[in-house]
Amino acid sequence: MVYVKWVFWGVFWTAVIAFLHYTLPQHDVVRITDTYEKRVNPGDNALFWSNADTGEDPTATERDVFFIQTFQGNDKPMIYRNEDTGWGWPPYFKFDTANLQAQASDMMSKKNAETSQWVVVRHYGWRNELFSIYPNAVSIRAATGPDEQIIPWVKIVVLVLLAALFWAIRVRWIRFRERRIEPVVDEWSESAR
Repeated sequence: MVYVKWVFWGVFWTAVIAFLHYTLPQHDVVRITDTYEKRVNPGDNALFWSNADTGEDPTATERDVFFIQTFQGNDKPMIYRNEDTGWGWPPYFKFDTANLQAQASDMMSKKNAETSQWVVVRHYGWRNELFSIYPNAVSIRAATGPDEQIIPWVKIVVLVLLAALFWAIRVRWIRFRERRIEPVVDEWSESAR
C-alpha cells in the first residue's frame, strides 16, 4: 500500500509541475529570422493550441495562425506560434496577435555579429517537433544582446504564493486531524478493546 501512495503522489506532483511549467511565462533571447502565416487544422494535439473562439468561428476546423521563426544564441532554431488567448486559459488575455506579428516582422535580422538584433520573447508552452507543438509568443521586446539575463519575477511570485497556499492548507489539515480525527480514532480504538 505504501508503493501505491508514493506512485499516486509522484504522478500528482509530476502533473502539477508539468502544468505550471507549461502555463507560467518563460523568456527566450533570440534573433527573429522570419514571420509567416499558415493555415492549420489542429488534430490530436489540439490541446496545445489556443481556443478557436477568440474572434473567430468556433465551429471552423481550420484557421490561420501566425508563426515567428527565430534562432537562439547557440544557433538552434525555435519557432513560436502567435495566437490570441482571449479570456480563456492560460490567463494572458492576449488580443493583439496582429500587432505582435508586425512588431516581430519589424525586428527581423540576419546572422551577422555586428548588426544582429536580439529580442526577448515572452511565451508559454513547449516546443515538440514530433507532435508539432509550438509555444505561444505573448510579447516581444528588444534585448541588450544574446547574453541578457532575465529574472522571472512573475514565475517567482506565483510559485511563492502557491507554496504559501500549500503550506497554509497543510498546517490547517494537520491541526484539524490532531484536534478532530485523532481523538475520535483513539476513543473508538479504546472502546473496541
